[in-house]
Amino acid sequence: MFIPAANRTDSVTEYYFSQKLREIEQMRQEGIDVINLGIGSPDLPPSGKTIETLVRSSYEQGSHGYQSYKGIPELRAGFSNWYARHFGVTLDPECEILPLMGSKEGIMHITMAFVNPGDEVLIPDPGYPTYGSAAALLSGKIRTYPLIEENDWLPNLDRLEKEGVERVKLMWINYPHMPTGAKATPEFFRKLVEFGVRNHILICNDNPYSFILNHQKLSLLAVPDAKTVCLELNSLSKSQNMAGWRVGMLAGHEEYIQAVLKVKSNMDSGMFRPLQLAAAEALSAPAEWYEEMNRIYRERQVVAADIMDLLGCKVRPNQAGMFLWGRISKKFANAVELSDQLLYQANVFVTPGIIFGSNGQNHIRISLCSSLELLLNAKKRIIKHLNN
Repeated sequence: MFIPAANRTDSVTEYYFSQKLREIEQMRQEGIDVINLGIGSPDLPPSGKTIETLVRSSYEQGSHGYQSYKGIPELRAGFSNWYARHFGVTLDPECEILPLMGSKEGIMHITMAFVNPGDEVLIPDPGYPTYGSAAALLSGKIRTYPLIEENDWLPNLDRLEKEGVERVKLMWINYPHMPTGAKATPEFFRKLVEFGVRNHILICNDNPYSFILNHQKLSLLAVPDAKTVCLELNSLSKSQNMAGWRVGMLAGHEEYIQAVLKVKSNMDSGMFRPLQLAAAEALSAPAEWYEEMNRIYRERQVVAADIMDLLGCKVRPNQAGMFLWGRISKKFANAVELSDQLLYQANVFVTPGIIFGSNGQNHIRISLCSSLELLLNAKKRIIKHLNN
């Protein structure tokens, strides 16, 4: 008889993409050529200098030992300069920045550091499923707040206060938003900070999409007094095409950073030094590097919009990030029906919005992390499917 798993595992299920990737792999093993337009894993490479730094520093003596739990000074300085240059935010690299092994790790560490059993955690619907999973695993009380298209996919703060937020400890936001591509405004961020101060709620903005198809880069920490109630996560996974490298960061007041470091230092032993040096190099990329990346994403977005149009989906303009979000036609009962039809009949996978929450059930998401050739091939398959 096997030893039973901890009860906390009953509060979560296997990550949707983990299951779906297994199914797609099984189909491929059976000889079915599936085009996967679901996952947001950049297919473009990091800058050449980033890779060169990784290789060169890997040969340096002392590179392969344990590193500081708080990251090497070069990486913390790199993040500090990056925020000053692109967001206009001053961060002390000594005490207001904590490098992470990806922001997904940070979501768990922040929840562990601040959420007690029974504390309410505000989770966006639709939103990144990991926010809720972390809260559930740590016995926090998940409380979703609705995001709707009519309100530009922004939370209604007045409504939240009227409903009562006395037991809320932590609120997750994510702008530019995944999966909808919606953008925040400086005025909304100002109101959000005031909401956090007024109600004594820690607000954490997960901010990895600012550099992709987005002209106005915003940080929640740019708002006066934000550091008293706010944290911000960022990542090199999307903006520097380094998803598999697992490099992210947390920024905020020293007191909050120390609370998270207390958790983190018990969970890992620091990142590989050459990887950190390469990440610091990636953060120094010039504006031209980002412009070229966005030129490619704009080309892909046009084809993704064509696919949405073929499927009868309505797409809001000016979406940011590496996805395209569209409302499905009423001829489909829900997004899962459309997604499964495309997978099994056209061998093209797109993400059903329901995995991001109930407010996504009538939407699909197409990833721009595939070559133009692959997107055009998917478009051809869908046209053939629709004409059958």
